[in-house]
Amino acid sequence: MSANNNNNSASSPYDDAARAKIEEVLKAVSDRGLETIRITFVDQHGITRGKTLLASALKSAFKNGVSITSTLLLKDTSHTTVFPVWTGNAGFGKGIMTGASDIVMWPDPATFKTLPWAPTTGWMISDICYTSGQPVEFSTRHILRHALERLGAKNMEFVSGLEVEFYILNVEDARLAHKNSNRPEDPPKTSLITHGYQYLTENRIDQLYDILELLRQNAAELELPLRSMEAEFGPSQVEFVFEPSAGLATADLMVLFRNMVKQVCDRAGLHATFMSRPSFKNSMGNGWHLHQSITDKQTGKNLFTPQDGEDLSPLAANWIAGILAHAKASCLLTTPTINGYKRYQPFAMAPDRIQWGSDNRGAMLRLLANAGDNASRVENRIGEPAANPYLYLASQVLCGLDGIENNLTPPEPVDIPYDSDAPKLPDNLHTALEAFENSPFYRKAISGAFVDYLCHIKRAEWQRYLGTVSEWEQREYFSLF
Repeated sequence: MSANNNNNSASSPYDDAARAKIEEVLKAVSDRGLETIRITFVDQHGITRGKTLLASALKSAFKNGVSITSTLLLKDTSHTTVFPVWTGNAGFGKGIMTGASDIVMWPDPATFKTLPWAPTTGWMISDICYTSGQPVEFSTRHILRHALERLGAKNMEFVSGLEVEFYILNVEDARLAHKNSNRPEDPPKTSLITHGYQYLTENRIDQLYDILELLRQNAAELELPLRSMEAEFGPSQVEFVFEPSAGLATADLMVLFRNMVKQVCDRAGLHATFMSRPSFKNSMGNGWHLHQSITDKQTGKNLFTPQDGEDLSPLAANWIAGILAHAKASCLLTTPTINGYKRYQPFAMAPDRIQWGSDNRGAMLRLLANAGDNASRVENRIGEPAANPYLYLASQVLCGLDGIENNLTPPEPVDIPYDSDAPKLPDNLHTALEAFENSPFYRKAISGAFVDYLCHIKRAEWQRYLGTVSEWEQREYFSLF
């Protein structure tokens, strides 16, 4: 797909390659007897939203787009609109996204899938535009695409691989009584499938066999490049690892994978959560470890592979330095929830400081590189699996680019990550929010408008959190005073 700068609302954003792909999709829908198509886009939180069309309406959707309400871009995690849309200016200019006006989804035919758990249903991710045809500047998929284009202009391609941790739990009570219809909804009452603290034992993985096999089968039918499934430290905690992909594909993969896991588990009477630190006894943090490297677009050569006698390549050094230089400000993009900061604990294979090390799982950045090894890469262990995939990847590309363009040099690697003098990561969302808001780098690399937009949304979430009386407060003070 290509950006459309035409002011004709019916103008198509598709180039010739995309139009050819559209014909393939329309034929596949007919040949497979699909009856409905889910047209989705990924919102600011990484959540998919959209509409379900009858298959007969798909050709029109490709021709005219699919209209949706612009307030979907203006909600916090409670699904509450936090901008004044019933005024003349909601904060983006007169008449822009006011009055719950329309924006348009343009389905990306390259993302077309048939959902194996809903076998008469097709699925596509969309790019979003204003009715004028201009891309919505707050589209996180557009932000990542633009960052990748900047890297591509240097004849470089971003390659990344996913390691994603999450919990799978039995549902004891779905909490669907009328009294539970709160916003946000009351979470289900759950129980464990397995106990924890038998990391990578065969017995634990066998206890999870039925559900992991169901997820594996669905992943295979979706052609997701799954490499391994592992029993993690926490009770009923698992990790899925994927083969590396290039460019936008990794973010699209994460979106589809999370949807698949949650929907397949729900149909099986289970609850899957990518929440970073669930509140039950002895839970361990869920992390999203992002492996990344840069290849030469023409030759495919891995530019992070060191030469003989080098510990790391010059480009990898620049990349590491760039990510570390902006790590604090990047946390709003890699760790966007209040809960995510409760994972940054020492001695738990999660980072708590801004540093790098060679094959050290306590460091924020873990270098895995050897001379002649074409799989040489950097693993960033900072992210939470609830992060918006497009913003997480964009943060890596933009920061790495800054390291390359300014020839930044990283500090010395650490051997003792939890006993170093490296600066600490933010310990709460508010600190991360302020770092992002006050970052000249992100105001230039993305835009000041986007920084202000995202901070407004996340500040609404933080204020709701501050206004809630916690279980800790109740235990601490209710009887004491």
